[in-house]
Amino acid sequence: MDFDSILWTVVNVAGALAVFLFAMKLMSEGLQKFAGSKMRHVMAQITGKPISGIAAGAAVTAAIQSSSATTVMVVSFASAGLLSLSGAIAVIMGANIGTTITAWIITLFGLGGSDGLFSLPLFMGAVSLFFIFSKKNKLNSLGQTIIGLSLLLIGLEFLQSAMPPLDEHPDILKAIAQWSGWGYGSILLFVLIGAILTAIVQASAAMMAIVLLMGYNGWIGFDMAMALIMGQNIGTTITAILASMTTGVTGRRTACAHLVFNITGVLFCLILFYPLQHLIESLASSLPMQITIFHTLFNVGTTVILAFFIPQLVKIVERMVPEKKEEKEEEFRLVYIEPTLLSTAELNLQSAKDEILEFSKRVLRMYTFLPGLRTARTEEDFDTIMERIAKYEGITDRMEMEISKFLARVGGGDISSHASERVSSMLRIIDNLESIGDDIYQIAITRKNKREDAVHFDDHQNENLAHISQLVQRALDVMDSNLSDYDNIDLDAAYAAEHDINTYRDQLRTQHLDALKSGAYNYEIGNAYSNLYSLYEKLGDHIINVSEAIDSSRKHSE
Repeated sequence: MDFDSILWTVVNVAGALAVFLFAMKLMSEGLQKFAGSKMRHVMAQITGKPISGIAAGAAVTAAIQSSSATTVMVVSFASAGLLSLSGAIAVIMGANIGTTITAWIITLFGLGGSDGLFSLPLFMGAVSLFFIFSKKNKLNSLGQTIIGLSLLLIGLEFLQSAMPPLDEHPDILKAIAQWSGWGYGSILLFVLIGAILTAIVQASAAMMAIVLLMGYNGWIGFDMAMALIMGQNIGTTITAILASMTTGVTGRRTACAHLVFNITGVLFCLILFYPLQHLIESLASSLPMQITIFHTLFNVGTTVILAFFIPQLVKIVERMVPEKKEEKEEEFRLVYIEPTLLSTAELNLQSAKDEILEFSKRVLRMYTFLPGLRTARTEEDFDTIMERIAKYEGITDRMEMEISKFLARVGGGDISSHASERVSSMLRIIDNLESIGDDIYQIAITRKNKREDAVHFDDHQNENLAHISQLVQRALDVMDSNLSDYDNIDLDAAYAAEHDINTYRDQLRTQHLDALKSGAYNYEIGNAYSNLYSLYEKLGDHIINVSEAIDSSRKHSE
């Protein structure tokens, strides 16, 4: 082939690949819109059992036709604490099974093109017209899905026609034959090529289409196709790895588990390479069908084997991605509550009590970040603290939601009146703990707005805010202590702390109004100042509500 022929071949293949990738994106997005939030709901309901996780991963990926979308979703869910690491690994295993559907679609409907008057892609495009212009979002999304599948098959035809016939270019066949003649060395080379190409394209379905077309056109034999598919399974992990870079440690561990799982599967397959090759060749004579069967067998077989070793896989990735002390504090997880209820209400309530105390510790930790906003020397330091506070605020929201769900399940069972009152008390407690987190975040936002508007307090104002902050800290400490022992709370200390906050807030309000009348500072300064001390007083209200909720539960049990 001369240079011009090579250039035009590359351009044509790239253009056909662009159509294929756009079609995949269009179809995947259409399916996700059509399914609404159901796909996310399916994964959010996984309890950590491997079978349910694998089934969910396979179902979601088969439905949305994108293992990349599934793995990115899994990484985000794991990072948000909605999936445990073991649950996330199970879903990813299932995603590998679900992605085999694409290969079957291509093999059964995409290869060979259209003959005669009937064209499946154009027929599907015509069908999509009945839905694409619908005013109903669901039908519109269904039309997008159908036309996406139609374009996918058209893109596949473009890819097929863009590849030059080998009988016209024997030099290509000679080069490929030379690369294929090194035994296991050739296999490893093609595994590497498959991994690199898939990582570049970031679409395993597109790579699968290329492998199928190369086999269909006689570019490669079954053994090299097997090697490319194994490499594709390694290369596809790059999407999850990229998605995990901005997540917490659980998200990074999930992406790492995806990589370890696929590499382990490739190692198993390398050991059994030739027996697998002979087995599949005896099952099918068509090379595209052999490739598709191997792709399915590889993913299903690897999942079936490694599903028994998920706990060991968790330990491996925990060592590979160690957790820093700061990340451990800022990573959402339920420490004491298990997905399944224990045998008695008392044990369940003890777990909830311990989890609520952990919730309180998180809130107290969040509160300690606030002084840093005032003393931050650079914008970078300030933004870092704001990010930590925002992350903790998200953690408090999720803790409140998960503990509430657990308590609702406990309360829905056959429990005593005392246990029922304790459940109600705990629901009030976590609601107020979450509100404390919101108040802390609002204080941080007020500080941020003040900084952006270049509003500066004088020393007296800073001292006043520091003092009310100390009073709130004292109230938080009393609250945390009361949460440690519901039956022996110090309600007097809680009321005294709350009284000190209210009294000091009243004092600051009086001084503030006098300062405004005398023109001691302008409206912008006064507004920021009054907002801050009012938020601290609001914090005090939610803090005393926690101790009162504990006391209410204690009285009903007497």
